[in-house]
Amino acid sequence: MRRTNFKGVIIFLGLTVCYVLGEADLGLDTTKPKILDGKNVPNNPTRHAVKSIQSEDGDIIDCIDIYKQPSLDHPSLKNHIIQLAPSYNPNMEEIQTSEQPLRSVTSQVWQKSGSCPKGTIPVVRRRTHNDDELLSNSRKKNPLTVHQRNHSKAILLTEGYNYAGVKADIKVWNPHVESDDEYSTSRISLRSGPWYDFESVEAGWAVNPGVYGDRQTRLFIYWTVDASKKTGCFDLTCPGFVQTSHEIALGAAIYPISVFRGLPYQITLFIFKDPNTNNLWVQYGERTNIGYWPPKLFKTLTYGAECAEWGGDVYSSKLEQVPHTETQMGNGNFPDYIDGNSGYMKRMRILDISLNLKFPEWVGTYADEYWCYQSQYVSDYVVDPEFYFGGPGRNDMCP
Repeated sequence: MRRTNFKGVIIFLGLTVCYVLGEADLGLDTTKPKILDGKNVPNNPTRHAVKSIQSEDGDIIDCIDIYKQPSLDHPSLKNHIIQLAPSYNPNMEEIQTSEQPLRSVTSQVWQKSGSCPKGTIPVVRRRTHNDDELLSNSRKKNPLTVHQRNHSKAILLTEGYNYAGVKADIKVWNPHVESDDEYSTSRISLRSGPWYDFESVEAGWAVNPGVYGDRQTRLFIYWTVDASKKTGCFDLTCPGFVQTSHEIALGAAIYPISVFRGLPYQITLFIFKDPNTNNLWVQYGERTNIGYWPPKLFKTLTYGAECAEWGGDVYSSKLEQVPHTETQMGNGNFPDYIDGNSGYMKRMRILDISLNLKFPEWVGTYADEYWCYQSQYVSDYVVDPEFYFGGPGRNDMCP
């Protein structure tokens, strides 16, 4: 299949375009962060904490009653009945029929200091003296709420079908982030709708000092229902995502981190739709179902996604200009399929509408700024196709 790339647009000839960038060229004003109305920011969830855990990295984890979590404050979730577990295991067929490779998996730092009891969910207390103020301000200043402009992506994507899930093993790094208002992520994503008004959900790891108050590598989720014009937030900072796990904390630091010539530590993430409830679940490590986005939050994603993505994303106001930001993607190296010394994703899967978990029938690569951040798809001489991505940002070819 032929593929054409030009000015932030990727087109698969004969198919609908899913991934389009370049709103600034069309005269759209996307310079301001877009958030939910401030009056809808939930009250301080720590008031419902039944236990608090002091993590060695400085975080405080509050164990909140699952039925009093702030996500249930969303107006669409009034009288919502929590689904405590998916109605089926979408991994079962692959686990039974395929040889599982050896993988070095990660955990979360706070788990070394304690655990939350069943019936609660772990919530990271934000690093501020006024939690309510940060819940509001972190979203106002949150670069994850500004999609498209000021973003540089290097991704692998597939489209043309109806997708019920996306999955990958994601190598975990700790990239350099130059400024507090910038960030770097590696994530998987499902997306549906036109580029100017799409719905999307994401899951991965991020180094985001503007949101988390430090430069640790942290687990995150993100969602929007209108291309981040008026909605969009990450983790549990706004109502919507219903958490069910008492083991994994969204926004908590991940450890260990990969180092060159060391073990390739990674996280396995899976976003999938429950066929019986249409809830969009996030699964961690192929065994822990963190929680879900209820279908009432969406219009099109409820019926399946038009596009699935794997790869990296850098946010900065210093993109496509001189000097370029030095914020790194992956670990700061360009794709390295020989030694694996870069960002990568392996065991990439989509869940089709018939609930078959498989590698997509075709894929394409995309990079916003080729000389700053690159993408490389490898399918020859490997058991399973692999995707490598990353870059240093500013360098001799990207001044």
